Amino acid sequence: MHVVLSGYFGFHNTGDEAILSSMIKQLRTLHPGIRITVLSDDLIHTTTTYGVESVSRWNFRDIRRVLQASDGLISGGGSLLQDATGPKSIVYYTAIMNMAMWLGKPVFVYAQGMGPFDQLIGKRLTSYTLNRVDGLTVRDEDSKHRVESLGVKQNCSVVPDAVFGYDAPSVQKKHQIAVSFRSWHGSELYIPKLAFACDQLAQQGFSIIFVPMHGQEDERFAKLVELQMTEPAVVTPGNDSIEEKLGLIAESELLIGMRLHALIFAAISHTPFLPLSYDPKIDSFAAMYELDNGWHVEGENWDGHLMFKEAQRMLDQRRRIGKQISSKTEILRSQALSTTEQALEVLKKK
Repeated sequence: MHVVLSGYFGFHNTGDEAILSSMIKQLRTLHPGIRITVLSDDLIHTTTTYGVESVSRWNFRDIRRVLQASDGLISGGGSLLQDATGPKSIVYYTAIMNMAMWLGKPVFVYAQGMGPFDQLIGKRLTSYTLNRVDGLTVRDEDSKHRVESLGVKQNCSVVPDAVFGYDAPSVQKKHQIAVSFRSWHGSELYIPKLAFACDQLAQQGFSIIFVPMHGQEDERFAKLVELQMTEPAVVTPGNDSIEEKLGLIAESELLIGMRLHALIFAAISHTPFLPLSYDPKIDSFAAMYELDNGWHVEGENWDGHLMFKEAQRMLDQRRRIGKQISSKTEILRSQALSTTEQALEVLKKK
């Protein structure tokens, strides 16, 4: 069998690379010898890191060729169909799915986070495309509701993010706190809040470890926060491997995070996490673990002192919270592999 994978791959975003790595591992577990081609922005990195074939995600002639020779397309995971970052994402990913369908190939939408949808063209393209795919799965209930609100009649299942299938390392906890922040609208207003909370925790004797999840972009932002701190902190390299970043979070007593896959890394390593939202996907994930504090980076209902106090409360209850996270995560982990089984069944059936 030959499958083509389409997602935000090859951009050195740790979350999306972890999705890809987990998908490849699960596909090979279920179907040894499977041939995998990834549409990537960095062909050398993708091919050498994962031992797969790759073609440029921007070369539509090559994409058409590889789709024509394949048994089908798996689109996802991640937040591909959304226009919060502009209309281009929806236009691109629906184009790839429609190309596959025009070539008579089955398309399986894999654990995607859907929306937000603010522009009419994005709504229409998404509705048109998803009503024609062969299998549709989303990673949370909010995504399912958004899809249904667009008039999508295709049966839609809620499944875990692919990264729940990732193996967490067995490590000893250290007296440290991992933080994973990103720049967002008005970031200059919340940087002092983050710096204050980190300083207060450092004064309690915790080492503060910044874990950038999106390469140099998050590393630069981490350094901006560190510059406003009065206590020492460590900014780890943005180009650290998935395993290195997962290991840092796993050995921490707490993660304070904005990036979704930093929160998922905490969940799969049973590390308590304090979420700070910038996107509905963070709210959905936090609610799933009953850790939704309602804080948004642009909101006025939180500050550095409140963040410190909440972090302190979670640290005091970290054993109970860790067990709560562990219980929920094990259920999601068992479900993650079944999504890949479902994708293979759809591709085989057609």
